Amino acid sequence: MSEWRPIDVEHMRHALGLAALGTNTTDPNPRVGCVLTRADIVVGEGWHERAGADHAEVRALQAASCGARGTTAYVTLEPCASQGRTPPCTAALIAAGVRRVIYAGADPNPRMQGGAAVLREAGIEVQSGLLAHEARELNPGFYSRLERQRPWVRVKLGASLDGRTALANGASRWITSKPARADVQLYRARSSVVLTGIGTVLADDPALNVRIEGASRQPMRVVLDSSLRAPLGARMFNREGAALIMVADALPDLETRAEPYRRAGIKVEAVAVAAGGGLDLGAVLARLAALEANELWVEAGARLAGAFLAQRLVDELVLYLAPCLLGSGAMPLAQLPQLTDLDQRLGLRYHEVSRIGDDLRLVLRPTESR
Repeated sequence: MSEWRPIDVEHMRHALGLAALGTNTTDPNPRVGCVLTRADIVVGEGWHERAGADHAEVRALQAASCGARGTTAYVTLEPCASQGRTPPCTAALIAAGVRRVIYAGADPNPRMQGGAAVLREAGIEVQSGLLAHEARELNPGFYSRLERQRPWVRVKLGASLDGRTALANGASRWITSKPARADVQLYRARSSVVLTGIGTVLADDPALNVRIEGASRQPMRVVLDSSLRAPLGARMFNREGAALIMVADALPDLETRAEPYRRAGIKVEAVAVAAGGGLDLGAVLARLAALEANELWVEAGARLAGAFLAQRLVDELVLYLAPCLLGSGAMPLAQLPQLTDLDQRLGLRYHEVSRIGDDLRLVLRPTESR
């Protein structure tokens, strides 16, 4: 359908707003919303809150009670057709007598695909593509994990206007403002994994947890630590939620050395080493995807941040710029290979520009499509 009625767009935007209510809670499931209408009047609505709970369509049907027969359902994702943690939504829609289903985008999960066909076979009118881009933007990690077998990668950096992240002696608390640091908490809260490097753990001992009152879920905290040097008493290991250390697969006596960590409830996994040294970041991302990580939030130093950027593994660079100058002796934003030609540069485009407190938050995405 090339053109949609304004009321159709309005109802799907409503459904997207409902889906966004699950931004911090649905992981590893997608954020989905559903609106039921009769004669263009809303009679039921719902959203998916967490894995294992009712899906958005079921909650909307429950809200409509006996009034679902003959309605139109606006759903932000193709209704699932297979049994997962909950029964298929197609069966619920069919049993309720829904007349028409409009969904935004197809489900990328091969186990859940085919919902549209099932609905059509049951005599339900089905249309798709309404606000598909907006629905995809709501679930970038879910699509990335299932289509590219890697999470959606956000790298966070805080810097002065001259691109410096710390003084030469390592002092960096605090370059950015308190509102900017609070904004970081929102990004952590929506992420599946918060990742850092062993250098940051040894230098700063970050907790990397979500410090938002009422937070119902903590992302997994991951440290890339080739040689298994992380202190057992590190703050990131002593907070609610899972912690994982990724080490080099060639590390001698790995099982023996990992035993104290595992006794403390810390997972230790071996990952392939890159040709140039350090852990293979592609292998890291593939393993995190296998662990159902949708969105990865990287808070690391210049070296690891630079490695993600240089290897073109960053989907969003989230850069907080403070209105100050630290000078040429301060530490750089990211360690990148020296270029010999401008054509080698990593091109970025502004996706969002916002003022957060006294700082600017720049959300940048690579210019090349991947």
